[in-house]
Amino acid sequence: MTKPRILVTGGTGYIGSHTAVELINAGYKVVIIDNLSNSNRDVLDGIEKITGVRPDFVEADCTDMPALTALFEKYPDIKGIINFAASKAVGESVEKPVLYYRNNLNTLMNLLDLMPRFGVKGIVFSSSCTVYGEPDSNPVTEAAPIKKATSPYGNTKQISEEIITDVINSGAPFKSVILRYFNPVGAHPSALIGELPNGVPQNLIPYLTQTAIGIRKELSVFGNDYDTPDGSCIRDFINVVDLAKAHVIAVERMLDDKGEAPVEIFNLGTGIGLSVLELIASFERATGVKVPHKIVGRRTGDIEKVWADPRHANEVLGWKAETSIDDTMRSAWKWQLHLREAGIM
Repeated sequence: MTKPRILVTGGTGYIGSHTAVELINAGYKVVIIDNLSNSNRDVLDGIEKITGVRPDFVEADCTDMPALTALFEKYPDIKGIINFAASKAVGESVEKPVLYYRNNLNTLMNLLDLMPRFGVKGIVFSSSCTVYGEPDSNPVTEAAPIKKATSPYGNTKQISEEIITDVINSGAPFKSVILRYFNPVGAHPSALIGELPNGVPQNLIPYLTQTAIGIRKELSVFGNDYDTPDGSCIRDFINVVDLAKAHVIAVERMLDDKGEAPVEIFNLGTGIGLSVLELIASFERATGVKVPHKIVGRRTGDIEKVWADPRHANEVLGWKAETSIDDTMRSAWKWQLHLREAGIM
């Protein structure tokens, strides 16, 4: 039986592109919409080289309701959506809050408006552990309280989750799986797709690999005076391919009506907390390449320590993060070397 068509919004971005690969490998038809504000259309070539299939692509902004409507009219067989279309840098959101609220919330509301009209059965939402704020204790379960967001980015994730829940509770004829990611890192083992933000990276690993290869002078570690063993922030770093595979399971669960409730929430992490300095050490150990770095002041909006209790996703979805941090760091470095060989950076 042919599997249905899935719309991947923000699908040329980092997590979106890896998820498109896993969907295609699992037999789904994929259409991607992306405005290319923080990605590149060359990503489609990488997806095609890995899978042998070039996903359909629409260059448009999800906040543009006429363009989004036209997409659904062109692809009336879309049965599920995975929504990655969002601005995602914590620091930038503190500086440009209106941009974040406008982009992240309007995108979601447009999709939710169109879903009943076009018979879409469900939406997988890309959420974040930022909804837990500075958690009371670690590891964090899905039952942990939602704290006041420490950044506008985090707040858009909280508000988005509330919007989805309210819409479905109002009787909307579709379901949702909300996936709260911890910190996705690494690249596809083929080194044909990976994390390539436009301009100066806002995320740790691209900045780290660009520093290791000599594009950046040194990596800034924001703070070494936190209440952690080495003073640097602790995160749960999850391999991006492991993360992408969870979306395929979530889509299948949603479309096959296997869910226990109309809205389900899962933490996606490894269950292991690693400090920023430990991550740098892992990269150096895995690749043999030194990363020049310096300690600077704390960054506004950063949480001291957070890592997942992933047992709910392990048991209910049958999903588990399997890739070691050293293998993940090797994949990130392999991707950076590929970019250098390709003359991209």
